[in-house]
Amino acid sequence: MKPARPRFYFSFRSPYSWVGARKIEAQFPHHRLSLEYLPYWEPEPETLAELTARGGEFLYRPMSQARQLYILQDVKRIWSKLGYRAAWPVDGESPCWELPHMAYLHARRCGRDREFFWAVWRARWEQGRDVTDVATIAAIGTGLGLDPIALCDARRDPSIRQEGVDVLWHAYRDAVFGVPFFVLGYEKFWGQDRVDEFLEAVHRQLGQEAACPA
Repeated sequence: MKPARPRFYFSFRSPYSWVGARKIEAQFPHHRLSLEYLPYWEPEPETLAELTARGGEFLYRPMSQARQLYILQDVKRIWSKLGYRAAWPVDGESPCWELPHMAYLHARRCGRDREFFWAVWRARWEQGRDVTDVATIAAIGTGLGLDPIALCDARRDPSIRQEGVDVLWHAYRDAVFGVPFFVLGYEKFWGQDRVDEFLEAVHRQLGQEAACPA
């Protein structure tokens, strides 16, 4: 039986996703096992309608102001403990999170998902830029040698939108309700503080594979 491919659901909006991504980058055995990076974002009405039509649901729920203020304090503590240099971004009044996440799917088609992934993280959490701004995404694309117009228009591309609905559908099937969220077979791990447990499960799988006769 083919072993389960581990999955990492992330959101560029989430500071915890950024922390989780950095931890994974430092510890994941990339040389032995591929990890699927899957975007997770608040869908626009059209995307949500398509997801709902398939019987899916977006399980994340908006947080209270009190929780938002707590997260601000909590994240700063985590950054300080880990020694991260970071800047808290200021988003626009009505940010469209489909813009950077659909652009990520376009970059993935171009074989540049890894570069785009880290460029957006740097822009948002190290430089404090608004990654829901078309100008920011266009500049990132230009810097990577990607077509900035195609990146910014990715959310209007029917095939990419369908791909985005597929990703959110799989997130629903995986019962993703927050990020970062890690899945390995039937095992699920939520939060940047569960990275070590997730990696332990990955290494157990690798050990089981090594123990199986060829």
